[in-house]
Amino acid sequence: MPKRDYYEVLGVSRDASPEEIKKAYRRLAMQYHPDRNPDSKEAEEKFKEIAEAYEVLKDPAKRRRYDQFGHEGVQGGFGGGFADFEFDLADALRTFMSEGFGGFADLFGMGREERGRRQPPRGSDIQIRLKLSLEEIATGVRKTLKVRKYVRCPDCGGTGAKAGTGTRVCPVCRGAGEVRQVSRSLFGQFVNITTCPECGGEGRVIEEVCPRCRGEGRVRDEVTLEVDIPPGVAEGNYLTLRGQGNAGPRGGAPGDAIVVIQEEKHPVFERRGDDLYLELPISFPDAALGAEVEIPTLDGRAVVEVRPGTQPGKVLRLRGKGLPHLNGYGRGDLLVKLLVWVPEKLSERDRHLLEELGRSPDMKPPASGGKSLFERVKEAIRG
Repeated sequence: MPKRDYYEVLGVSRDASPEEIKKAYRRLAMQYHPDRNPDSKEAEEKFKEIAEAYEVLKDPAKRRRYDQFGHEGVQGGFGGGFADFEFDLADALRTFMSEGFGGFADLFGMGREERGRRQPPRGSDIQIRLKLSLEEIATGVRKTLKVRKYVRCPDCGGTGAKAGTGTRVCPVCRGAGEVRQVSRSLFGQFVNITTCPECGGEGRVIEEVCPRCRGEGRVRDEVTLEVDIPPGVAEGNYLTLRGQGNAGPRGGAPGDAIVVIQEEKHPVFERRGDDLYLELPISFPDAALGAEVEIPTLDGRAVVEVRPGTQPGKVLRLRGKGLPHLNGYGRGDLLVKLLVWVPEKLSERDRHLLEELGRSPDMKPPASGGKSLFERVKEAIRG
């Protein structure tokens, strides 16, 4: 059965504002919610239909794709479309509850006290800087890391309460997690709702504090983490270890561990993206006569061919001898720049040989256009 137009489902115009779309969804969701329409299959289908329409139209990027391409523009899942995906009742209910519209909690039998209470705060993330060699980056590696962080208190199990005791309803907010102050003025009555200062919004207070963590529900300790580094990572890349950060206070969810990659400087190779760069000194005879020269690579050795008459600065490219592409196929290349090495000290015999060689006309640089460098400079000055 073809899907109805999402704007038609919510009963709004195509240029409706986000506030109008939200208001329309709220009204329809309350009308067709399964709790208000028990045993009504038709109401359930309408509830799912309006939730699906709202999920698309409330998101600016999805709405633009839908306006341009219709339903085909949002195929493949709500992270990028939903091909072969059925928006079921559980998804619709999650959409409904995630919006937190005023008064919605009453529909599910939740009183004001339960609504006002909040969960213990989440633990903070930790950042770990990990230095890797080029060899490790080329192959990927598993690293074992030792870090100091907050962990759940072993004595109280994270509750913050002394063993054998527990928590009780906050006497100030009576479990609501919030307090209300009513004031009157010439303009009428004003209600100010704030987080309960006694329990911090959690609705419960500790009867007797755990002596080890002093009511925090967490202590600092050294732990061991393992992380798998994929091949091809670079300086500044990072990996996220979910739930491996600091434990939250009093049973709060843990944060994440962020592993930031740093590269150690290599004594031979220079990294340029996924290519590696190497400067190779060769002798003048090898440059003039040609030679086969052995060079190092990250995974062993290779031989490069220096052709006769090779000029200083020439770059040779060895395909596939660089670093692997991150999360992809293939590798970069190894770039070898040839440098002609000039000896600083000569033996008497070598000196005589070079002097004799230097008298050969074939050993002098050729003149450009048949003119020497000095002749060209003179012409430039006269001109």
